[in-house]
Amino acid sequence: MTRDEVLKIYDELVERCPRFKRKGKTMPYTSANGYMFSQLNKDGEIGIRFSKEKQMKYMEQLGTSYYKSYGAILKGYILIPEIMLTDLDKLTDYLNESYDYVMSLDPK
Repeated sequence: MTRDEVLKIYDELVERCPRFKRKGKTMPYTSANGYMFSQLNKDGEIGIRFSKEKQMKYMEQLGTSYYKSYGAILKGYILIPEIMLTDLDKLTDYLNESYDYVMSLDPK
């Protein structure tokens, strides 16, 4: 899948979540409460941030790993496998869960 195809999916995903908006022109992301919680990197991969417990659970369930951007692991993020990009209902649940997680943190 090309980055532009994934960008369309990312935009559609964020539009399904009325509590927040997509930010960033060249490097799309979402943030709230002073924390970024999702991102589309230059390789066309989506990463979503979760609590430590959820990271382990979802990495095991989805057979994925930590998310990288610019060659570095983004702490707290997991890589959303390409096969999941067709399940927008489930991804919407994950993104809303991530939003709820960052909103539970002390504001930055």
